Amino acid sequence: MASKITKGIIISFWVLFVAAVGTVFLVFTAIVNGSIGYVPPVEQLENPIDKYASQVISADGKTLGSYAHSKDNRIYVNYRDLSPDLVKALIATEDVRFTEHSGIDAQGLFRAVVKRGILMQKSGGGGSTITQQLAKQLFSPNADNLMERLFQKPIEWVIAVQLERYYTKEEIINMYLNKFDFLYNAVGIQSAARVYFGTTPKNLKIEEAATLVGMCKNPSYFNPKRQNERTRGRRNTVLEQMQKAGYITRAECDSLKALPLVLHFTRMDHKDGPAPYFREYLRILMTRPKPDRSTYRGWQKQQFYEDSLAWETNPLYGWCNKNKKADGEYYNLYTDGLKIYTTIDSRMQQYAEEAVREHFSKDLQPSFFQANRKKKQAPFSIDLRPGEVDTIMMRAMHQTDRYRAMKKAGEKEDEIRKVFNTPVDMRVFSWNGPVDTIMSPMDSIRYHKSFLRTGFMSMDPRNGYVKAYVGGIDYNDFQYDMVNGGRRQIGSTIKPFLYSLAMIEGFSPCDEMMHVQNTYFDENGIPWTPRNASAKRVGERVSIQWGLQNSDNWVTAWLMSQMSPYTFVRLLHSFGLKNQMDPVISICLGTPDVSVGEMVSGYTVFANKGIRAEPIYVTHIEDPYGNTIASFNSQMSEVLTEDASYKMLHMLKNVIDGGTGSRVRFRYGIKAPMGGKTGTTQNNSDGWFMAFTPSLVSGCWVGGEERSIHFDRLSEGQGASMALPIYGLFMQKVYADKTLGYSEEEDFDIPEQYANPCKTITEEERKHIPADPGGIDKMFE
Repeated sequence: MASKITKGIIISFWVLFVAAVGTVFLVFTAIVNGSIGYVPPVEQLENPIDKYASQVISADGKTLGSYAHSKDNRIYVNYRDLSPDLVKALIATEDVRFTEHSGIDAQGLFRAVVKRGILMQKSGGGGSTITQQLAKQLFSPNADNLMERLFQKPIEWVIAVQLERYYTKEEIINMYLNKFDFLYNAVGIQSAARVYFGTTPKNLKIEEAATLVGMCKNPSYFNPKRQNERTRGRRNTVLEQMQKAGYITRAECDSLKALPLVLHFTRMDHKDGPAPYFREYLRILMTRPKPDRSTYRGWQKQQFYEDSLAWETNPLYGWCNKNKKADGEYYNLYTDGLKIYTTIDSRMQQYAEEAVREHFSKDLQPSFFQANRKKKQAPFSIDLRPGEVDTIMMRAMHQTDRYRAMKKAGEKEDEIRKVFNTPVDMRVFSWNGPVDTIMSPMDSIRYHKSFLRTGFMSMDPRNGYVKAYVGGIDYNDFQYDMVNGGRRQIGSTIKPFLYSLAMIEGFSPCDEMMHVQNTYFDENGIPWTPRNASAKRVGERVSIQWGLQNSDNWVTAWLMSQMSPYTFVRLLHSFGLKNQMDPVISICLGTPDVSVGEMVSGYTVFANKGIRAEPIYVTHIEDPYGNTIASFNSQMSEVLTEDASYKMLHMLKNVIDGGTGSRVRFRYGIKAPMGGKTGTTQNNSDGWFMAFTPSLVSGCWVGGEERSIHFDRLSEGQGASMALPIYGLFMQKVYADKTLGYSEEEDFDIPEQYANPCKTITEEERKHIPADPGGIDKMFE
């Protein structure tokens, strides 16, 4: 009887066993066939859906930043660029038999079932291999409860086995590390290495690699930023696992465990880091759609024209919407993992940003606050009436996000104004760092308007490479880009363009005129009498060269009277000034609105023997795998003859050596051969300084957000005081850094006969120069 019972038990056991095996087989077959759960198709397993941020890389190989969707700042890195210690730490900790199994570690799974499932030991370890964890990252949604998670496990096993069929072990590790979220917008090992340790995956130290691998267990719990000691303990566990696996010795393990956990933490935020204005300009430029007239407002006719021209002539403009991938889809800046190699030099960019900060924080802004301390309507000029200030403030309120949101929510104007005039807790900008205070939104608008703004750009005239780009004083609080986004009147920096036209027309720097004030008439008979800031040499004969050297308005106006304003406007466009300009005689004193970028490009003509270089911001673009998919070169165009360019070079050098730009010499001690020009507009609203050496052209604008925000005194508000110091500080730093290769000994290549043009002019040439200071009859030839 007992034998029959025993036999029955055995038969029952085998029936249950076979049934269990059969059930498992049927379940896995159903999973593979897609009847249970979701298993991605073969095509997706061969090309798993993944998205990577695009990187912006400087000319000297530094990562300036990245473009990604708000919570997906993943940057692709190749396996060959991973530290060997990082790979060893991962295998030793997460899957010590990784190289031996085919996706599922039977031994590890059995241990996990027995120790954690049956014996309920929390220290029993997990049964998931690295491949299974990757399967979960790629294809498993978050489970809401334990039962859902249990059902996900067999699906992940199936996916893991299939992943092992299509990928090598190295590729699986690479995908895993590229996919993992290390918090603080550091998705992927490239971002994590940069955020936590300020380095690259290839250069991680053993203890740093162990820290990041330790975070893979639970990044929120083992957060090195918030839980340093807890994460250090986890790091030491990883080091012990590496020692146990034979990757490091016991002595190395003990030595590394004794080290403190030191971070070089930097948040991944597009507003932080070097060149934020440049990176945002580049992002906008590359993602521009093809211009559609219906999307432009009536007053944006000029912008539509410029954008349409750029779409056709500038390969970088709208690049993502012009170029397609192999699958026929257009490139996506946020998900395609592009590597955008720029012309920016990270060292020069740093020096430019430092120069702005030094000048503004130490000198310019304190002086502006001091000048406004007794003005009731500060920071606005005393020329404005109270009603005009109110109009400006209301316009500024209407442009805020807060106002638009309240208006969209249906709030009435009175209620909105009440909110804007109610003090609240807020954080405001200061040059000493953000300040927490209580202030009404309206007072905040006025407060931030009291800070002067700037735009600075420097480029190589020989190839158009932009080396430094500072669009404002602080991107977090003042995001308007004054290099390429804004245009302001250029004042006397326009004069070299007019003098260039004169040189083309046969004038010489040594030609003379009577230095007196004259009244000129435009083609409509309207009189115009230019004023001068200086009373030097009134009634004497002065040369054209002297007029430019001293930025004299009377000489400039007389020279303009000898030229056609229409011809001059055409020449200005050849210099790269894009805005529409009225061909009137007063244009010679700098009434057009122009961007810093356009001005710097225009001044390359004087450093480059009459050839203008269009700014180039990107040299080439690579896909995530290192394949070059686009290359870019600067566009060059001849503007001046060599003869005219040499004459202009001679005169512009004199501006620096003894004219309005001489502060570069006596205050900043820069001895390098260079030319340049200062510029100041009416009421000191805009201060400019343009300068160039044989290998570097730079331009700087300084002014208020509103034209009515300015210094009232010329001594403080002129370009030589507001803008020139930024250039002086920048060049001091550039020349001090010998690794950049710039030298104060570098000189212009000028033929001997142009070294001093005043000695070469002949009497025959002089006969053809008009002597009449009025020159009315020749104004519109």
